[in-house]
Amino acid sequence: MRTVMVTGVGAIMGYGLLKSLRAADPTVRLVGTDIYDDAVGRAWCDVFEQAPLTADANYGHWLQQVVLRYQVDLLIPGIEQDVHWLSDHRALLAKTSTQVALNTQTLIDLSRDKWAMDQALLALDERCRIPSLIAGDFHSLKQALGLPFLLKPRKGYASKGLVWVHQEQDFTPYAPLVGEVMMAQPIIGTAAQEYTVAVFGDGLGNAGASIAFQRSLASDGSTAKAWVYQADSLDGTVARLCRAFKPVGPTNLQFRRDDQGGWRLLEINPRISSTSSIRTAFGYNEAAMCLDYYLDGRIAQQPTLRQGFAVRYIEDHVVYDRHHF
Repeated sequence: MRTVMVTGVGAIMGYGLLKSLRAADPTVRLVGTDIYDDAVGRAWCDVFEQAPLTADANYGHWLQQVVLRYQVDLLIPGIEQDVHWLSDHRALLAKTSTQVALNTQTLIDLSRDKWAMDQALLALDERCRIPSLIAGDFHSLKQALGLPFLLKPRKGYASKGLVWVHQEQDFTPYAPLVGEVMMAQPIIGTAAQEYTVAVFGDGLGNAGASIAFQRSLASDGSTAKAWVYQADSLDGTVARLCRAFKPVGPTNLQFRRDDQGGWRLLEINPRISSTSSIRTAFGYNEAAMCLDYYLDGRIAQQPTLRQGFAVRYIEDHVVYDRHHF
């Protein structure tokens, strides 16, 4: 019996992974962790351990003890913070027999700073790059980018902290942050022109298996509705980026279409994304691909995808006769 540990099982990505892993192989023992003792993912794992924050000085020792106690074969981080911590501490689990579903350090580091990613795209003369600036006052940025333009945190995810600048009063409170904290970009397309693509990279520059959705976002930045989508021009853009950055394992790329119909890269998330459970429903099970790749050495092949659309909604998990899991 193989044991897979998923972190952050109280979040969409974490508990979605648990469900996808169970669908892929019902015999796998699932160990779930979360900082909250009442994380809903407890309902779908065989064993649960409450985790300290990754910022806690004892986190590394705690993690080593858990993977040894349960003889974890594969660890899949289920939240962004865990991806970053595990990438920064690769040597810690290298001393164990546990495989970790991590992308390359280079791509993870680039994804942590949107300005660094922008400069990497600029060096490639990549036409899907969105022009970005980290210097200027309101008037110079208005002249360069037009109105409205966007202020975006250099370090952030899920559309958090975005500021739409329509006039100087919108810009003034954030002016001191432009540079070190925020960067400026033109607004590309509309919310109805947003797309998310999953690939399973082999580290050699091949995109491997993939699936794309056109999507609309919920208020928290996650996918609220998704339509299975295919376009040769998008496939070509994704293939070009994979050749450049050589991702390993689950990788998520997000795009918008510009006014000329071109593809513009919003960001690359070098991990499984919160849309993973929806992808599984259409035949693209990233969790199963992780089992094959990290434990059996088999690179993912393109699955047969179903067509259609998905809508997310709030659901209840009810436990009777007690007040805890």
